[in-house]
This record gives sequence, C-alpha cells and structure tokens, in this order.
Amino acid sequence: MGLDIRKPIGLLLLLIGVQLTIYGVLSSPEEYRRALGLNVDLYWGVVLIAFGSLFLISGYRGQKRSR
Repeated sequence: MGLDIRKPIGLLLLLIGVQLTIYGVLSSPEEYRRALGLNVDLYWGVVLIAFGSLFLISGYRGQKRSR
C-alpha cells in the first residue's frame, strides 16, 4: 500500500522532543521546584527524541525492505 505512518509520526516526535530539550536546557532551575527539582522537560525531550528517531529509522528500514 505505500502509506507508512511511521515517518510523519517520527518526525513530529523528533521536533517536539528537540523543542522540549531546548526549553529544558534554557529554563531556570526555580521552575522545577514544584517537580521535586527534576527537569522534566529535559528528560521527556530526550525520551521523545529517542522514540522519534526509532520511528524514523524503522520507517526508512521498512521502505528499503519493501522494494
């Protein structure tokens, strides 16, 4: 069928992850006192980058196999 949803979802997760990671790096530590001192934006940004990368890699590898 030719419709592979992994690529757009992977790209979306990757872009949101990059934005969250940048925000987590640039934000001040006072913002995270309510979150027990954890930089939640930074951690979830890294997680989203990892999952987005996995989706993109699997999408491109699946495309190569179907040819």
